This record gives sequence, C-alpha cells and structure tokens, in this order.
Amino acid sequence: MKHKKKVWSEYFQKILDGKKNYEVRLADWDCIEGDILVLQEWDPITKDLTGRVIEKEVTYVAKTKDFTFWSKEEVEKYGYQIISFK
Repeated sequence: MKHKKKVWSEYFQKILDGKKNYEVRLADWDCIEGDILVLQEWDPITKDLTGRVIEKEVTYVAKTKDFTFWSKEEVEKYGYQIISFK
C-alpha cells in the first residue's frame, strides 16, 4: 500500500541526502513493513507542496502509546529522542 505524507523542507532534504532514514508520526493510520511512503516536500512558510517527492519502502514500524522504561518525571525533564543507526 502507498501512503502520501507531507514532510517539511528541512527534513525532506535530509532524507534526500541520506542523513535521515526514519519518520516519527502519529499512529492514526495503519502502516506495515513493505508499504511505500510517498513523501511530499511541504514548505511550512508558504504552506504549500513544493512538487518534490521521494518514495521509500517501509522496513520496520514500532508503535506505542507510551514508554514504561522511564518515569514520568524523567520524560518531562529530558523528553524522548529517536535514534537511527545502520
């Protein structure tokens, strides 16, 4: 299945350059391994699509409503970070 999603210009360019190989999204839609993300560059200043598009195959999906690894206080103090590696 193909899923069209908007990506802000600064993140789109990092994906294009190969520096960013993940997405953090609200899990309000179903996405599984093998699906295709059709990533459309979105300019947040003009609030319009730029016309640039990248297609990426989904290789892994992790879904959670919350993490129980850390206390609420630690999360409020430090927040989360998403780490990509190869």
